[in-house]
Amino acid sequence: MQNIRWGILGCGKIARKFASDLKLVEHASLVAVASRDLPRAQEFAKMYNADIALGSYEAMVESDKVDVIYIATPHGFHHEHALLCLKNKKAVLCEKAFALNSAQVREMISASKEYKVFLMEAFWTKFLPQYQKVCELIKDGTIGTLKMIQADFGFRAEQPTPQRLYDPKLGGGALLDIGIYPVFLATSLLGRPDDIEAVMTPYPSGVDEQISAVLRYSNNAIAITSATFAAWTPVEATIIGTEGYIRMTNRFHNAVGNIEIVNSKGSQPVAVRKEEGFGYQFQARHVGDCLRKKLIESPVMSLADSLLLMETMDRIRAKCGIRYEVDSW
Repeated sequence: MQNIRWGILGCGKIARKFASDLKLVEHASLVAVASRDLPRAQEFAKMYNADIALGSYEAMVESDKVDVIYIATPHGFHHEHALLCLKNKKAVLCEKAFALNSAQVREMISASKEYKVFLMEAFWTKFLPQYQKVCELIKDGTIGTLKMIQADFGFRAEQPTPQRLYDPKLGGGALLDIGIYPVFLATSLLGRPDDIEAVMTPYPSGVDEQISAVLRYSNNAIAITSATFAAWTPVEATIIGTEGYIRMTNRFHNAVGNIEIVNSKGSQPVAVRKEEGFGYQFQARHVGDCLRKKLIESPVMSLADSLLLMETMDRIRAKCGIRYEVDSW
């Protein structure tokens, strides 16, 4: 079987988790790591046994030893870095948020199609066993007709506050950083909302410190999403149907979460397969499968999925008056 040779662009916290989990992926190897700070790349490469440490992103995309690049820079740079990779015929797995707005996402999709190069948003939740189990339960009619989703994600930002959280030039704000998870749940399970209402509490920089949105659908379903940098929240999701509901607990978006079914007969925990690691290995395996099949788009996390998610967040931001420099409105 073809070995997939990975490069990692950016050496932050999430890149370290991905590199750690890549060791759990069969027929995959970490070949190169790139950072604008060469000593940082060298330290990262040594820690995760990468063959090559590079001091520029351009050197990464020019390497003939790399098949696919995982982009782990702040999301304010995702558009720029994805285009750099795609134009150099390097397959891309790009961290969420995919970009700053839907216009940038469309450019990335166009480049993928023009250069015929694989592109996928690294939305790891969609590949986790418990999320796939939830989708299976809904499809099987376990909770009846889906009527409501409630999901939150919040934490109290540490001091000193990381610049990326509140800097509008970096795409700061709770929505794109963590609110994307509750919104993803809504768009993934219910599709495109027909109407959106949203409110936010601004940070002095103008971006959202707290944000909440209500997404309404023509079939009378509703999704209620919230995110905050000002307080710790349960980070849970409740998916409610006419015959019961599913609770996703213990940080619903990640690999260690639990699920239970609650109906008129009581509550019942649902067994879910667990693996060691943080949970990034599932999406990495999928990317490897796609590349071996010579696909340029994932059948699981499609580019249409990513575009819908970003369009929905654009609509939420527009309702709240949250604007980045790259926005046209």
